Amino acid sequence: MSTEPSRIDLLELDIDLRISDLWREAVDVSEWNLEVVAAFIRAAYGKGYCDALTEESLGELCMEHGYRLPERRATASAWPERDAA
Repeated sequence: MSTEPSRIDLLELDIDLRISDLWREAVDVSEWNLEVVAAFIRAAYGKGYCDALTEESLGELCMEHGYRLPERRATASAWPERDAA
């Protein structure tokens, strides 16, 4: 069995470091319920979104951990126009 961390382990660690402020808040939650969990999921998603927008180079987190860069979705200008009716 390998003693080296897998790339998933390293990615998890990197993400945990990025959301460490959320982990600190989670310690203070005395009663977990669906609303609280949903709030933390939304906060983590928002943090990741903001981090992605501020990366020095597009896809930096993916590339650092050996993952391929996902293809970009079509932009709104590339979509066919909808009928106003």
